[in-house]
Amino acid sequence: MPSVTFISHDGREQEVHVPVGTTVMHAAIDNGVSGILADCGGACSCATCHCFVDETWTARVGGADEVEAQMLDFVIDPQPNSRLSCQITITDELDGLVVRLPASQF
Repeated sequence: MPSVTFISHDGREQEVHVPVGTTVMHAAIDNGVSGILADCGGACSCATCHCFVDETWTARVGGADEVEAQMLDFVIDPQPNSRLSCQITITDELDGLVVRLPASQF
């Protein structure tokens, strides 16, 4: 099973193992990771699952589509590596993915 490492704004790390096809948002929610609020449940309509994809993973994860990019306009302190975790689906190629969580969601 692929793993995802979540790093909170204060440096705490939590690694979780999730089945292929799971979104990063659900990986966090299902494993009790703090910092992913997911108010809309993954419908790409609230931006409360904002995360920063570690720079070493941005090319493999890819960029936001138009709808996600519009939602990212609503996050506090967006960065070039900002994504909504509900829009990143785990594949075998993303095994070991590292995402950082913004302080604004804690």
